[in-house]
Amino acid sequence: MATTSEPLKALLFDMFGTCVNWRDTVTNALAMQAHAALNAATASMATSVRLKASSMTLELWGGFAQQWRDTYKQFTKSLAEDPALPWKTVDEHHFDALNELLAQHGLEGLWSEEDVRALSLIWHKLEAWPDSSPGIAALNKSFFTATLSNGNLSLLNDLKMHGQLGFTHVFSAETFGFYKPSPKVYLGAVAKLDLKPQECGMVAAHLGDLKAARASGLRVFYVERPLEEDWDREQVDEARREGWVDGWITLDQNGFAGLAKYLEEHVTR
Repeated sequence: MATTSEPLKALLFDMFGTCVNWRDTVTNALAMQAHAALNAATASMATSVRLKASSMTLELWGGFAQQWRDTYKQFTKSLAEDPALPWKTVDEHHFDALNELLAQHGLEGLWSEEDVRALSLIWHKLEAWPDSSPGIAALNKSFFTATLSNGNLSLLNDLKMHGQLGFTHVFSAETFGFYKPSPKVYLGAVAKLDLKPQECGMVAAHLGDLKAARASGLRVFYVERPLEEDWDREQVDEARREGWVDGWITLDQNGFAGLAKYLEEHVTR
């Protein structure tokens, strides 16, 4: 575990997967909207599309949702690594990627362009994990709390309202013109709070995010969420053995409620 004499004053939160359950929300929305399109009285679509859509089980839509999420990861990683690439918001990416995936899966024409646009904004309505709202409320008693996500500002503000997530600040990579894991995002948020990096903690369900934040001088707190970690088991076990995170909240420790308890017991404020 990292040690520092500086008091912890602020917590920065990753959003997708850490605060909100994107997988269930997106999978269910895809399945429900497909069912509605197939049963619409005015529906007009190619037979091949109808057959393909009719064969899509909830499990298959879950795989589709994961592919959609994976395109986001690659998109933000590419822009973080090459600032010369043209900027695109996450909303714009989600719309473009959804169209591409529908074509790849033989589902082009299942929805109108207007419907695809509306469905691409499902990421604004992701359901929060049950502990997120009460956990953030508890953490607000001792710390500033802020989003620090690659999602664009309108998306993050909608998620904050939808999930009743009482963050004291909303920061987006969009604000800094870079995507995580660029250090400019982490240090940009620190500067906005007028704090030192070691006075800020990054909270995420992804060790890659935390590793980048740690490299920028922030303290890091890992909150396990189901199916969220991209690193393989060997990498996760190694990270835990090495103890480079400042706090590790396991699945059975109730997410942000467990984090609040851990910080109360272990962290200087």
